[in-house]
Amino acid sequence: MAEALGKHLASDIFESYSAGTETKPQINQDAVRVMKEIYGIDMEANGQYSKLIADIPDVDIAISMGCNVGCPFIGRAFDDNWGLDDPTGKSDDDFKAIIQRIEENIFELKKRLSENK
Repeated sequence: MAEALGKHLASDIFESYSAGTETKPQINQDAVRVMKEIYGIDMEANGQYSKLIADIPDVDIAISMGCNVGCPFIGRAFDDNWGLDDPTGKSDDDFKAIIQRIEENIFELKKRLSENK
């Protein structure tokens, strides 16, 4: 969700990538459905898929979503941890609340990076 929102809301300031320590057969279908409902973003049609950290380029800024899991070392320190709960298996309202927090954080990051240009 963060990758899709970053691309949708802030691609004029930064590129967004998301990856983890293990892959799944597909990205969370509840996330796909709710993102399509709210933003009209089809994450799968836009090329998002479950990928490993090794599958993304080196990054200038690294942000952990939190999600109550341990984050691996990715070759650099994390610049921020957004401390979000993983909404997997929860209600659409839970997904929407997490999406709203991601959106707020993206706008704050976009503002901060714009001011530092």
